[in-house]
Amino acid sequence: MHAPRTSSMTDIRNVCVYCGSGSGSHPIFADTARQFGTLLAKENVGLVYGGGSIGLMGEVAMATAENGGRVIGVIPEFLMSREHAARLGEMIVTRDMHERKRIMFERADAFVALPGGIGTLEELVEQLTWAQLGQHKKPILLFNVTGFWNPLCVLLDHMTETAFIRGDLTVNYLTEDRVERILPRLREAAAAVSEDEKAMKVPLDRT
Repeated sequence: MHAPRTSSMTDIRNVCVYCGSGSGSHPIFADTARQFGTLLAKENVGLVYGGGSIGLMGEVAMATAENGGRVIGVIPEFLMSREHAARLGEMIVTRDMHERKRIMFERADAFVALPGGIGTLEELVEQLTWAQLGQHKKPILLFNVTGFWNPLCVLLDHMTETAFIRGDLTVNYLTEDRVERILPRLREAAAAVSEDEKAMKVPLDRT
């Protein structure tokens, strides 16, 4: 195991990673997922993720675990077979997607979106929405591998230009295309967030 880093109250202890259960059309997606997992382990930053062992989820989790990092998988019971639940560290099995999202939010200090499909987009946009509505101030970063997230950034700009994202409801997020810059960017953003703000509870109980 890596020696613990000296952490401050504004440090990033765990990062929630949203990413695809597929590997995408180019090897660079899996390569960068592994690079990020390796970096998390070396920096002693825990990985919170969807709990699967396939696609980019499996790549980032395996790389984190193989390099001595902390892995926290959160997966609904109904997805355990479909996404081949990985036993790489702490595994939390939830009743449904809502409980999964709540736990992932609570266990993370920041969020990073790697390339993925509809599920990844939905999780990312929900975090952006909660932040837009003032429900949390945890940093959100798009890992823009080969410009993957460019169309979403263009759409958000378009929504702003057409006044559907208004000045009092700005959408704050970071973008980065270099894996080594992700944690410094997150730490810089987290330094401006108080512990009380980081501890805010998003209202996820929809029962």
